[in-house]
Amino acid sequence: PLVHNDWLLVEVGAEQGNLMAFDKRSGKQLWASECKEPAGHSGAPVPMEVEGVPCVAVLTVRNLHVARLDRGNEGRTVALYEWTTDFANNIPTPAVNENLVAITSAYNRYAICLLEVSLTGAKKRWEHSLASGVCSPVIYDGHVYWAWRGVHCLDLDNGKQLFSGGNVGTPGSCIITSDKRMIVLANSGDLMLVETASTGADKFNVLAGKKKLFRSDAWPHAVLAD
Repeated sequence: PLVHNDWLLVEVGAEQGNLMAFDKRSGKQLWASECKEPAGHSGAPVPMEVEGVPCVAVLTVRNLHVARLDRGNEGRTVALYEWTTDFANNIPTPAVNENLVAITSAYNRYAICLLEVSLTGAKKRWEHSLASGVCSPVIYDGHVYWAWRGVHCLDLDNGKQLFSGGNVGTPGSCIITSDKRMIVLANSGDLMLVETASTGADKFNVLAGKKKLFRSDAWPHAVLAD
């Protein structure tokens, strides 16, 4: 769920609407989206702004769905971009930077795509045959990062891969720190502090790490406090 002002936004995926808004205090349903597709696998709604209009991006079971959040247009579809993955495995949350959205999945797709969204739809800026099946990508300082079958860094403008590496399998996640490093949690609890392109890295470089903190696969993202 995503809290937006007084709303709780949830990708319900019901016949009444893919996305629904509830009053965050009472739970009363306020509106449902114009798009009525089933929900995607596990990705979250992500806030974004398109030409000055507040919107939200959601990866449904079949499309990237961008809807308006401004008064009088709540839930109205801004863009639908087809993105269907075998076995309904649209898992990663979309990554947003201003009006740009990166979406990715594995299986039959096995690609990552950057879309430019306007109030009249979405157009593809680039697509490459690199993928994340589970880890939600992160856009930071002109680059796209994710940790799935390695740690990957792409140039946001053209999608060119700047570096990849590391012993990361299917379980993996990454977050960016305030000093421009990346925390990766992967496998059965392999915790790593990794250099980013913003600190000059042109190859995968682990600054510190600890292995096998858990007995089984570490699927959740790490959380950083202080």
